[in-house]
Amino acid sequence: MSSVLFASVVRVGDGLPLSASTDYEHDRELHDTRKHLKALSKKLPHFPDRCTFASGPYNVNFTSALGVCYMMVCLSSYPSVLAFCFLDELQKEFLVTYDSKRVAAAVRPYSFIQFDVVIQRTKHRYNSPRSLSTKINMADMQTELKLRPPYRLTPDDLQAANGFSPSRSSAKYKGIAPSQTLEPVTLPGAVSCVLSVLCGGLNLLRGVHAIESVLQNEDEDFSYVIAFFLGTAACLYQCFLFAYFSVWRNVKSFLALALVCVCNMYLFQLRNVWQILFHVAVAACMTLHTHLRRPLGKAPDYNV
Repeated sequence: MSSVLFASVVRVGDGLPLSASTDYEHDRELHDTRKHLKALSKKLPHFPDRCTFASGPYNVNFTSALGVCYMMVCLSSYPSVLAFCFLDELQKEFLVTYDSKRVAAAVRPYSFIQFDVVIQRTKHRYNSPRSLSTKINMADMQTELKLRPPYRLTPDDLQAANGFSPSRSSAKYKGIAPSQTLEPVTLPGAVSCVLSVLCGGLNLLRGVHAIESVLQNEDEDFSYVIAFFLGTAACLYQCFLFAYFSVWRNVKSFLALALVCVCNMYLFQLRNVWQILFHVAVAACMTLHTHLRRPLGKAPDYNV
């Protein structure tokens, strides 16, 4: 009996099956496991992007990326690293073959049934470990699974997927996906972060003094206060983006740099050229080091 028994490709948003392998096994428990897989595929937006569900002697493994989920049924004794390498390979092949517009435009089930050829070929390889061991590098996937292990679904999760207790299910999975770990902080990056905090503190101090001036003299322009505090917020936000992973962090850091530049241009009458250059240079360094400090290991979409 094969170890990898069934595989399918499903659209995450509505659970529409896009392609699947031909299953020649007629085992009753395998038939029930495939029912579980179908039930899970209908509620993929409620689950983390990498999960495992135990169903008797079989496991259902799946991973989602870019609006498409790759699912499989294998023996429970089959190594997880091989299972997710299999799904990773399917994902890469699918993304090379079909673009997101075609996936979104699909209306009928199994619109990409011709992808079954790739699934069957990959199944055959992963059911022959001896020939497989020399063709893939499992070290990256082993590291990935240590950093972000698959979430183990329970029968209660399956009941929620079948329509029971939807409110509890959505509350349970809220924020469940693990945060991405960043590369270690370098010395130049740490120095830039300290200088950014210093710039934020200077802006905050000048902002407080500007408030005092406004209170003492009604002719003072309150917009300077706003500019100082916006500069403070931009500096501290750049430190946050440098320290923690977030979606579009490079774009956000660049926008924070632009805000620092705009604020310092507005404060041109209150600062000399060297002060302005210092603040802008520190913000530029923070943007650079935020870009250079990349996520550790693969991203959830496997950088495909």
